[in-house]
Amino acid sequence: MPGQRKVLVIGATGIIGRQVAAQLLEAGVEVRALTRDPETAGLPHGVEAVLGDLTDPRTLHAPLNGVEAVFLLWPFATAEGMSELLKVVATHTQRIVYLSSAAVRDHEQQVEQSIECSGLEWTFLRPHAFAANALRWAGQIRAEGVVREPYGAAAMPPLHERDLAAVAVAALVGDGHAGAVYDLTGPELLTQAEQVRLIGELIGRPVRWEEISPRVERQRMLLKGWPPPVVDGILDAQAEMVTRPWPITSTVEEATGVPARTFRAWVADHAGDFRR
Repeated sequence: MPGQRKVLVIGATGIIGRQVAAQLLEAGVEVRALTRDPETAGLPHGVEAVLGDLTDPRTLHAPLNGVEAVFLLWPFATAEGMSELLKVVATHTQRIVYLSSAAVRDHEQQVEQSIECSGLEWTFLRPHAFAANALRWAGQIRAEGVVREPYGAAAMPPLHERDLAAVAVAALVGDGHAGAVYDLTGPELLTQAEQVRLIGELIGRPVRWEEISPRVERQRMLLKGWPPPVVDGILDAQAEMVTRPWPITSTVEEATGVPARTFRAWVADHAGDFRR
């Protein structure tokens, strides 16, 4: 039963991890969060912040003591160190839920393979486009009411972070999710330009999309310090979504029993981020 469980959340200080921790608390689960600095983590009330470092798996024994399941957000662009971490996890618990991605990049594939070989009971979450990606437009919208980017016609089914967290919680404390690979999307296909228009509707002021060239956007991202392979990967994916959008899945509802939230609902939850 949920009230008898204790879950360790690795990555609890991010948008997704915070939602996982909060929803576990709502379900009556004891939540422990791994952090390098428990004093400044700023976690939801009721979450036990514990000191630990993923780069040193030896520090995880204490945080894992008494834990029955682990939510893992792996923050590195390499799978180096994963096997050592899993050995420590396996000495304390048998269930792990790993936040991968729909792209299943090389390091994510390697992490998944390591988990599959670990002997743990696992569930993989592969989200597609996050609705929260729209927060990158907040500054432009607040300042000018316009978003300047390429590929306004790129279409995707934006996923609310609450729905991703709800699936994670179901897999962490429920039955029937072992060995599942969940492709997660929102319930509707929207272009980037349509998302911007909806944001304007919800905040009560016109917001428009202004198309710029991919070359200009690439240079802008590079100047911000983004690695070239990451920049090219993002722009190539957006270009592909103009003609080949990601398919919508019903996995959120199948895993939780509740339909996925719309992008409109996400904007309503975050409207303050886009208002002046």
